[in-house]
Amino acid sequence: MTESYDLITLGAGSGGMAASRRAALHGAKVAIVESHRVGGTCVLRGCVPKKQLMYAAQFGDALAEARGFGWTFAAPSFNMAQWAAAKAAEAARLEALYRDLLQASGVTLVEGWGCLEGPKTVVVGNRRLTARHVLIATGAAPVTDSLPGIEHCATSDGLLDLQTLPERAAIIGGGYIAVEFASMLSRLGVATTMFFRDRAPLRGFDDMLRDAASAALQRAGVNLCPGLVPQRVQQTANGLRLVLADTRELEFPWVLNATGRRPNTSGLGVAVDAHGAVPVDDRWQTALPGVYAIGDVTNRKNLTPVAIAEGRALADTLFGATPRTVDLGLVPSAVFMVPPMASVGPTESDALAAGHVLKVFETDFRTMKQAFVGGHERTQMKLLVDAACDRVLAVHMMGTDAPEIVQALTVALTAGATKADFDRTMALHPTVAEEFVLMREPARMVKPPAAA
Repeated sequence: MTESYDLITLGAGSGGMAASRRAALHGAKVAIVESHRVGGTCVLRGCVPKKQLMYAAQFGDALAEARGFGWTFAAPSFNMAQWAAAKAAEAARLEALYRDLLQASGVTLVEGWGCLEGPKTVVVGNRRLTARHVLIATGAAPVTDSLPGIEHCATSDGLLDLQTLPERAAIIGGGYIAVEFASMLSRLGVATTMFFRDRAPLRGFDDMLRDAASAALQRAGVNLCPGLVPQRVQQTANGLRLVLADTRELEFPWVLNATGRRPNTSGLGVAVDAHGAVPVDDRWQTALPGVYAIGDVTNRKNLTPVAIAEGRALADTLFGATPRTVDLGLVPSAVFMVPPMASVGPTESDALAAGHVLKVFETDFRTMKQAFVGGHERTQMKLLVDAACDRVLAVHMMGTDAPEIVQALTVALTAGATKADFDRTMALHPTVAEEFVLMREPARMVKPPAAA
């Protein structure tokens, strides 16, 4: 027996949920197919639990700083099993909430792995579903074949389920996941070493932030090994051995594989590119008529808010009679290390490559809180301004509350704010954010190489 729908969504993560519920709101008959747990990576094994572990790590710093403000208490200790139990309970609560939202929206949940059988048919086990439109929103998963033996290493999924923390750990990779967990683990008492290819972690971020991240990690006790990635990983009786290019062999009781993520497209029955991603046009249309793809499975802007925005826009286009796209020109992003960093707009090198003559405004300071307790944590801020028209092109920040501050400033940049707008904005004192409206003189003027 064939079940008929207006829309079949493959994947009940953030993007698939958003698209399905919005389509149902427009009156479409919708089925959503999920092979694992409802909620997806961000809610169950990514952004949300990761940030909860960041909070746990921050408390270690806060307790140490509290003594500088006059507090006295016994030496604190961290219980990973207690945290993991609380995390599991919260994930279960959120999954139940997502299931309720689907039911309340009138979306049919089909549990199992869906495979395309032509542009309008999806097979899930012994069930056959057809629809006018099919949406692929299956997200991505950790890469487990980036080097020989890396399949023996833990991934971020496993880290968040640990009941006890190792005394020592290695992290292979230099992206978001590697930096965030290195920063957290070191604060939770794990002697942590990072191995990555480039001169600094977080390739793709502004150099100011990359250098700031390196300094912050080192202050936290993380051993950085830039330009050094294991050639292979071997299992041993006591853990894992990393065989390095310089012939050294280092053993660790626990190793995190943070070498990247790959779109979940295996067995879907859809054409993919060399990176395993589903190619789409600016309307999320794949090569198959009536089949669309959004979010991480397309490997464009792999961020949860992007997947949600794309899903809602697609649903409005298909069923709401309001065709629209999503502007990916100004997408803020954050790295939830300790302290966190956030960014919106191009890096300095990318802005120069695009031909902009830049006024660069920068500041680097200790907050009043850090100064009071004799701390060493730095806050760094950067504005990139187009010298020709005075428009603020980018905001980059590392420091306490950076993601919250940059999110608010993204509104200003999206509205086309100029440096003059920042200058005439009244400061709110004493805050960290006020520094963004108090930077009067540029640190330097930079021209593109061709114009220099």
